[in-house]
Amino acid sequence: MSNSKNAFYAQSGGVTAVINASASGLIETARQHGDRIGTVYAGRNGIIGALTEDLIDTSQETDAAIAALRHTPSGAFGSCRYKLKGLEENRAEYQRLIEVFKAHDIGYFFYNGGGDSADTCHKVSQLSASLGYPIQAIHIPKTVDNDLPVTDTCPGFGSVAKYIAIATREASFDVRSMCQTSTKVFVLEVMGRHAGWIAAAGGLAADVDHSIPIVILFPEVEFRQDAFIARVKENVSRFGFCSVVVSEGARWANGTFLAEQGTRDAFGHAQLGGAAPVVANMVKQSLGHKFHWAVADYLQRAARHIASKTDVDQAYAVGAAAVDYALAGDNAIMVTIERLADEPYRWQVGKVDLAAVANVEKFMPPEFISDDGFGITDACRRYLTPLISGEDYPPYRQGLPDYIRLQNKPATKKLATAFELG
Repeated sequence: MSNSKNAFYAQSGGVTAVINASASGLIETARQHGDRIGTVYAGRNGIIGALTEDLIDTSQETDAAIAALRHTPSGAFGSCRYKLKGLEENRAEYQRLIEVFKAHDIGYFFYNGGGDSADTCHKVSQLSASLGYPIQAIHIPKTVDNDLPVTDTCPGFGSVAKYIAIATREASFDVRSMCQTSTKVFVLEVMGRHAGWIAAAGGLAADVDHSIPIVILFPEVEFRQDAFIARVKENVSRFGFCSVVVSEGARWANGTFLAEQGTRDAFGHAQLGGAAPVVANMVKQSLGHKFHWAVADYLQRAARHIASKTDVDQAYAVGAAAVDYALAGDNAIMVTIERLADEPYRWQVGKVDLAAVANVEKFMPPEFISDDGFGITDACRRYLTPLISGEDYPPYRQGLPDYIRLQNKPATKKLATAFELG
């Protein structure tokens, strides 16, 4: 009789173009170790699936379907923005997780997400031992914001960065062609609440072969309206046009977001949206220039058709490594990406204790931001360029990407009681 334990995998928070590549890496690797890992269950809609015992039996999916996840964007099993409260505030939620895991003979907990999921993963690993049912909890990094500490980069970021760099370059070509008689300023709003990594990628659109005037507004640099308007005016005077990349988290000196809406999301974070029109209207009122603005929003994180090959490879690797680390006995860790060299770019997977990750954000270092606060440095270019490099196109059918949709068949419930979400 096998002594293998089953595994639980869930996707958390905003999805990415490559989070399913991590799922593919994890499930394929687990299947290679069927003597030690039984069924991989996935949480339908993230951690909510565990709390409500709504588990997906991934063993019902073919090998070909799991392999196709590698080139399919978004969350194949459903994700959620649901943050478990602290152990002292709501111990019942964590006890419920353990009840579900115990009922389904789950010994491995793989949580694929950002900072909040790292915190949840850490708490589960702590509580499970105290309740007498140890769970090996492994966090798989995922966030387009690139703000998890220790890891050199976060899977999901490289593809968003590639999308923004391309979009900024192509839109700038458009504006330049029309600037004499039409639009002179184009503003692109990108994600990034507290960290300006995605905004920084817009700076890659300009290089020695592409003379594009780009102004970047970072969350790490307080917004100075006079200096901003002066820079836009200078660029329009010199080049005839100007492109602006503004992070959704750009803020005034008092800390207020330019895009503050006065509402909160499920994690308690300020609901943002509208930095681009705020900035564009400043330009209009101060300089009178015709403008256009756009918000990349979901488009930037769903763009699997131009995903970075580096990003896809790394996303798959951290999913596979999570299984390897679990089978080696590791617990309460996050899988990391370790950079070995910039040129040629070399990397490897590593690991770090979750205690060093949970509730810690990684911001743009000062040496990556130009002295005037509106651009990126050569050091930043050396960091970003390998992360957006390489193409990994999905298969196409009738002119469109051919993405997989899983069956997501439910596992049989074993608990008699339901659970009300808090």
